[in-house]
Amino acid sequence: MRRPSLGAIFLTVFLDLLGFGLVIPFLAKEARDAFGTSEFVAALLGSVYSLMQFLFVPVWGRLSDRIGRRPVLLWSIAGTALSMAALGAGLMFGKGVHWLFLARIFGGIATANLGIASAYIADVTSAEDRAKGMGLIGAAFGLGFIFGPAIGGTLTKIPVAGHEGALPCYVAALFSLINWAWVYFGLSESLPPELRQKKTTRSLAPLNMTAVRDAFRLPGVGLAISVNFLVLLSFTNLDQTFTFYCSDIFGIDERGTGYVLACIGVAATAVQGGMMRPLSKRMTEASMIRLGVLLQFLAFSGLVLAATWGRPWLYVASAVLAVGSGLTQPSTSAFISKRALPGEQGTMLGANQSFASLARTFGPACGGYFYTNLGPRAPYVVAALGMVLAFGLAHGLQRATLPSPRVLPKAS
Repeated sequence: MRRPSLGAIFLTVFLDLLGFGLVIPFLAKEARDAFGTSEFVAALLGSVYSLMQFLFVPVWGRLSDRIGRRPVLLWSIAGTALSMAALGAGLMFGKGVHWLFLARIFGGIATANLGIASAYIADVTSAEDRAKGMGLIGAAFGLGFIFGPAIGGTLTKIPVAGHEGALPCYVAALFSLINWAWVYFGLSESLPPELRQKKTTRSLAPLNMTAVRDAFRLPGVGLAISVNFLVLLSFTNLDQTFTFYCSDIFGIDERGTGYVLACIGVAATAVQGGMMRPLSKRMTEASMIRLGVLLQFLAFSGLVLAATWGRPWLYVASAVLAVGSGLTQPSTSAFISKRALPGEQGTMLGANQSFASLARTFGPACGGYFYTNLGPRAPYVVAALGMVLAFGLAHGLQRATLPSPRVLPKAS
């Protein structure tokens, strides 16, 4: 077995996000066009997936603190493969939108990859290199969003049994199987037995409030989680509505939407893979979070104006959005992980991922509702206003950068 390394977990996250990115350009639009749902119902496909993550990511995070990261990753990736195969079967055989919801619910329950990957990186990096390490997740995320949506948007036009959309789901399942084999044979455990959480009184039930209180007890962590919640609540207004926006306003089909998302991935990768290290030497995580939120406000304002000013503004605003998100997400993870004890990285980051999943639950639903009832621009107006509120809250992070968690007393 190899030694734990950032390169190994990078490949794991990349393969996971590559498969996930395959379904983004078409799933909500297929639900609307093939099964006759409204934009609101189609957007709920994203909401139920994130709701299950909200309930179960903390469970997997706490479990990984007890038994290690690698076993939880293996289970998660296997569940992802099954859910993607089920999604493809639902589209291929026309089983109805209820089947798509069941597949997304199971996929959300199984998916713990990003939370566990964050804990893995926290295990193997020093506090000084934490932002750089978390940036690798963002880079893998960006690369997955370069190739995944572009490939998925192209493959969705190739019918399987007379139905479009099934092929990229099956390809995503294949990527998950490859990822499972890589983790089994090529990824080492990062959390040694002596650092694992030995407490048996901590419940593994969803929504464990003790774990939430532990996370919020650390200076600045509660505020960082709150800022991240607002950012993602606003950002995910775009999550399921973007394919509708591109189609209804600009006449861009699923393939073209995939290419736009690929451009977003290029910008995100450039930031998280190339800019995080030099920026982390010059700026605190709190400053990078504020800058990222400001850029996302400008980006959503640009998306609103793009409906009037034309397609070039769609691309410009999308690129700025990617840069802003690329700064915010890894900086938030680094900010939180620096305040967690070595044996509780999974718990602290799992709490953040839990609230992030809650934001991703309500964000797509809100975006779909606003799109259906108020028009195509409405979700992005609301998102811009949400970023204003997040920017105001983020100013408090700079005052909460100390002390080190290793001198804090444990809660009784």
